This record gives sequence, C-alpha cells and structure tokens, in this order.
Amino acid sequence: MQRNHSIALVALFAALMAVLGLIPKIDLPLGVPITLQTLGVMVAGCLLGPRLGVRALVLFLVAVAIGLPLLSGGRGGLGVFMTPSAGYLLGWPLGALVTGLVMQALPTGSPRRIALSAFAASALGGLLVVHACGVVGLMQIAGMGLTQALVATTVFVPGDLVKCGLAAAVCHTVARGLPDWKFGRQGA
Repeated sequence: MQRNHSIALVALFAALMAVLGLIPKIDLPLGVPITLQTLGVMVAGCLLGPRLGVRALVLFLVAVAIGLPLLSGGRGGLGVFMTPSAGYLLGWPLGALVTGLVMQALPTGSPRRIALSAFAASALGGLLVVHACGVVGLMQIAGMGLTQALVATTVFVPGDLVKCGLAAAVCHTVARGLPDWKFGRQGA
C-alpha cells in the first residue's frame, strides 16, 4: 500500500509541474523565462520530502526530454536542455532534494511552524540551489562569466521569494487540513 501511495504522490506532483507550466511564461533577454514551475519544486520538496520530491521532478524532466510540451510556453524535447535555462531545469531535482532535507530538519509542530519551515526550506532549496545550478548553466551554455551570470540570476530572486511565501502558504493550508501529513517525510 505504501509503495502505491508513493507512486501516486510522485505522479501527482509531476502532473502539478505540468499544470504550473500552463501559466504563460515571461521571456527575458538572457534566454531564461520567468515561470511558476519553481513553485512546484518548492512544494514537492516541502510536502514529499527529498526522496519522493526528487523522483517527481526527475519524472517530469524525463517527460519533457521525450518531447512532451510541459514546460511553460509549451516547450519540450531534448533541445530545452541545450538552452540557457538548462541549468535551472537540471537544478530542479537537486532543489527538491535540498528543500526536502531542510524541511525534515526544521520544526513542524504547528501549522505556523510548518509555514516558517517551508519558507526557509524553499529559500534554501528552491531558490538558492536552483539559482546556483542556473548560474552554472548560464556560464556553460550562454558563455557568461561568473559575475555576469550571478547578476543575471538576481532578476528572478524577488519573484522566487514570493514563490517561497506561496509554498509556505500551501504547507500551512495542508497542515491545517491534513494534520497527519508528514512534511518532508512522505515515503521515508
């Protein structure tokens, strides 16, 4: 039963990533769009934990790689992994992993604590880790220097902080509605 439950959660969160891809992207000159999908990375790590969060994001990226147009703007196929945004995309599973690990380590005794922990976990995993991977991608694929790539990624930080707040709000709501939910510990 637990295995089926875990498979269902992984599939559900991969589907959530696809739904978040339906929100139109905002194209930026550096070749990396603003999307809502990093919110899915944060929520997957917070709600599913590191193991299942990574699995959900890997499943999603495999679906994208085989050509399903699941990224914001209807993008898909191997070609998306050769664009300046590739570092961010490949950083999503790592972001979910770190978010889940941090969520496991932080207190989850009340809905308020869960929300605060989710914000911190999302900021570390869904923002810091994903942006670090994005900087590497910008340097490798777009040919930017380190300073230029760091400056370029800062344009995403304000919006991603808002996404951290949204992830915290989602976790707060789940904590109130499903008090037995094991934040960061699903499938553990």
